[in-house]
Amino acid sequence: MGALVLAQGGQFVPPGADAFDLPPIFGGVTKPMVLIVLSVLIVGTYFVVATRNLKLVPGRGQFVAEFLYEFSRNNIARDQIGAKEFRRFVPLIFALFTFVLVNNIFGIIPFIQFPTMSRIGFPVALFLVAYVVIHTVGFARHGFLGYFKHVMFPPGVPKPIYVLLAPIEFFQKFIAQPVALAIRVFAAMFAGHLILLVFTLGGEYLLMEASAAFKPVSIVAFAFAIALTFVEALIQVLQAYIFALLTANFIGSALAQEH
Repeated sequence: MGALVLAQGGQFVPPGADAFDLPPIFGGVTKPMVLIVLSVLIVGTYFVVATRNLKLVPGRGQFVAEFLYEFSRNNIARDQIGAKEFRRFVPLIFALFTFVLVNNIFGIIPFIQFPTMSRIGFPVALFLVAYVVIHTVGFARHGFLGYFKHVMFPPGVPKPIYVLLAPIEFFQKFIAQPVALAIRVFAAMFAGHLILLVFTLGGEYLLMEASAAFKPVSIVAFAFAIALTFVEALIQVLQAYIFALLTANFIGSALAQEH
């Protein structure tokens, strides 16, 4: 963090969006790109190693692997998609949950300290994958026109109301919901990382640059940074869960026979 102290002429300059604009490490490769690849290697390697020699009484590694899989399978995919349809979507939901989780947690790991999902391009890429799956299964289940009818014309509504309701439902299902899926995790990771930077760099500035009277205040700043790190860890897990949960929910809605 020392290299990131933002001070100009002895005055502390709070970090902004430029703190996320990292220079290339080599060629055109940046730190977030490296972290994305690293996360795939971590997830893939961990589950291969943890499940290589399965035991009736699992060790810690196998227990965590089984817990993450069963949580994704039963508490997310089955609950949101339904017992009859969920099995074929378990790999997608499991992959999304673990992938987003690892990339979020990067934000509090020493020497990495950068949540990959704070770069909007990565959540958008995941949202596009989810978008294609959601509407592909919807069109496959209901047919081309039938799916638009399913989305835009919920039953039990007076027909004149459809004039207003149909465009709103179309906008919500095809634009607002999927875009919100990406923005939610991006905004949470961006804001959380920025807040941690403010307290960490502010504490460093008070300790290293401020007058002696203000140096003790740096302890308060660092204490807040540590406390907020634990809060951020909780948010990182929740955002991974929410991303997978909403994806499963949207798939379940697209497959449902009724609106």
